[in-house]
Amino acid sequence: MNERIKELAEQAGISLSQKDYSYYWVESAEDIEKFAELIVQDLIYSMIKRYGDDDELPIQEIKLFVKEHFGVEE
Repeated sequence: MNERIKELAEQAGISLSQKDYSYYWVESAEDIEKFAELIVQDLIYSMIKRYGDDDELPIQEIKLFVKEHFGVEE
């Protein structure tokens, strides 16, 4: 799991096991909703920081950025 995702999960109140992050503890549905909102906000902020506020950014560039930002491998 990407370090940024771990940080966002913890900010949302989702507890992760200290050893290998394979165990999660979610208090409520609101925690999951907050986690999703934090991911979206973080992604938007990071994209604007890297590319500016460009409404014409090609979709391929966006896909590659999202994968890189959250450490997703194909």
